Amino acid sequence: MTKMKPEFGAWVSIGSYIVLSFGKLYVGYMSNSEALKADGWNNFTDILASTAILIGLLIAKKPRDDNHPYGHSRAEHISSLIAAFIMMSIGVDVLINAVQTLKEGEYVKPDWIAVWTAGTSAVFMFFVYMFNNRLAIATNSQALAAAAKDHLSDVLVSVGTVVGVIGAQLHMRWLDPVTAFVIGFMICKTAWDIFKEASHTLTDGFDDEMLKQYKQEIERIDGVKQVVDIKGRMYGNEVVIDVTISVAPYLNVVTSHDIADQVERLLEQKYGVVYAHIHIEPYEQEYVFRGD
Repeated sequence: MTKMKPEFGAWVSIGSYIVLSFGKLYVGYMSNSEALKADGWNNFTDILASTAILIGLLIAKKPRDDNHPYGHSRAEHISSLIAAFIMMSIGVDVLINAVQTLKEGEYVKPDWIAVWTAGTSAVFMFFVYMFNNRLAIATNSQALAAAAKDHLSDVLVSVGTVVGVIGAQLHMRWLDPVTAFVIGFMICKTAWDIFKEASHTLTDGFDDEMLKQYKQEIERIDGVKQVVDIKGRMYGNEVVIDVTISVAPYLNVVTSHDIADQVERLLEQKYGVVYAHIHIEPYEQEYVFRGD
């Protein structure tokens, strides 16, 4: 699993969604199931979203150049934003169609094949979710993690489709378009969650609890008097930490540098932080005391 690259997971997503989308749309129109058609359109948005994520992952791999001295890693987050916009537009369209069907009141009883199609899709997408979720954790890819989150929502959508179609078969035909409405809402909700997470990262948002944990670990290092300041940000799937520490003011440059190296090793070995910028300052309280 660790030898696989995040883009392999994106290819798995695209292939899965192509099969499921066209299969559900075909069966949905043939069986007159609004819920299954909505589920199919949901998967169609996932084709576009997964393609955007794949492009972002490929761009993120490009090396640094004159115009991008920090590399292209943030293309991964931009691809997540594009995916969110695509999903939101389709979700709104599904909602509008479901509301129109409910207002018109012309409910059609769907065929049982819609149930089997949605049920098979739910099982299949659960395995795709498990695969990409593990790959996202192994590669620390936020874009692939967003895709895996969408896979899980697809499983729930397909389960909801099964419930809606069965309800329609049991003379509750209104349940099919109601399920389509719920699916449209779930598409919009997933799009919003992906957008919120990607925009948070692009604006240099970072997990405050992780920063507190880093700070506590660094302050345990022998020679570190205090962590004066610590900041974190993400470049694609890579964490960048900026730390200002204070040390005894009368240490020589070599000793101070060794302490900074210990901080870097701690962050890399325990938390996988490859890029850590350590700034050293004299410990003012000790400096004032010695000065007196």
